[in-house]
Amino acid sequence: MNTTGPEDKGLRLIPFRGLRYVPERVGSLSAVTSPPYDVVVRPDGLHHLESADPHNIVRLILPQAATPEARHRQAAATLGEWLSEGILAPDPEPALYVYEQRRGDLLQRGVIGALALSGPADGIVLPHEDVMADVVADRAALMRTTAANLEPLLLTYRGEDEPAGSTAATAATAPTTSTNGTSAVIERTVRRPPLLTTTTEDGFRHRLWSVTDPGDLDEITRDLADHQALIADGHHRWATYLRLRAEHSATGPWGYGLVLLIDTARYPLQVRAIHRLLHRVPVDRAIAALSGSFRVRTLDTPLPEALDALADARTGGGAGTGTGGNAFLLAGDGRFHLIDRPDEALLERTVPTGRPEAWRSLDATVLHSTLLDHIWKIPDDPEHIAYIHDTEAVVRKAERDGSTAILMHPVREDVVRDLARQGVTMPRKSTSFGPKPATGLVLRSLTLG
Repeated sequence: MNTTGPEDKGLRLIPFRGLRYVPERVGSLSAVTSPPYDVVVRPDGLHHLESADPHNIVRLILPQAATPEARHRQAAATLGEWLSEGILAPDPEPALYVYEQRRGDLLQRGVIGALALSGPADGIVLPHEDVMADVVADRAALMRTTAANLEPLLLTYRGEDEPAGSTAATAATAPTTSTNGTSAVIERTVRRPPLLTTTTEDGFRHRLWSVTDPGDLDEITRDLADHQALIADGHHRWATYLRLRAEHSATGPWGYGLVLLIDTARYPLQVRAIHRLLHRVPVDRAIAALSGSFRVRTLDTPLPEALDALADARTGGGAGTGTGGNAFLLAGDGRFHLIDRPDEALLERTVPTGRPEAWRSLDATVLHSTLLDHIWKIPDDPEHIAYIHDTEAVVRKAERDGSTAILMHPVREDVVRDLARQGVTMPRKSTSFGPKPATGLVLRSLTLG
């Protein structure tokens, strides 16, 4: 069932009573925050967050217990305890929240709220990546058991210049400033003292404000009603929202999901790659299987120079997406191996047809269709492949374990958005948009609305 009415053709963001940490009850706000759950993938990172403060949000988003059912029950019990003990408390009235992240010259501002959920056919929220069924099932069980949205999705839109259904060409010609609408509300709001300010370990300063004025809320509602959004981060959580909406009344709290909405015409996001780690596959074996299929060059250079070589190979000026052809870096034996110039006949045989050329030429498409499925014959499941955002971390782990790290070059945002508008999803974990919102600054209870 669609949560939007017949007159609704765009985004609908509603206020909610945010659950927030009570500063006096925790060591510091920075000590209780976390990156999104899927970024905290290494045990050392999980343990670091757990030890930072006994009330770190990671105990809710990644609870530790013997079975999935026990983990979900533990998270729900912990949330209940923190609420009863006053560690977390709901704000006194429903609000939208202006959220700011700043580090050096990088500034990002957006609005956090409860978004009316829409299906793919509505064309209001555009996914661009496939999802893993087991991850969606786990996130759904956690959300169902805790009855809470524990961390927001990251959605992007293009401000005044991109009404729902517009094309990339028309969006590119419009202005990026506004004297009214959501951007104007944000700019007015940040002149006030914030609800909270904290600086996290990554050097980002975070500030949060509540927006409760009816005029401001109406201005945001009118502005967003003509726009669509791209999922930048949180495809599994979006799929989880839709699954849980189908289980409940779409007009109730389960018909909405917690999101951070960023106008990238004003605050462009950075797009990074998500790298792969092939468990129990040494680099020499991976390279040997490429004979006759890809050109392989060994680089005796440090990581930054190796990444520069990857960028040069990937952006050499070819057709399609404006790139020089598919290229990857393999690591794990103390050196870097640049593989590029795949055999064109091999690509024709292994890459699925019936999709746009921009999709067929994606590195992630070639990686999964040609390398993983055809050459290496490695199943895409957690037993065989890990997805790791941090470049240095994936290289270190590959070297430590004697496995193979595959370093990817990022996809341009305009390619992502154009494919999403065509209803074409990219292979899972193709992109990492950022900066990502810190988890733990504001939560949404499904029992409070």
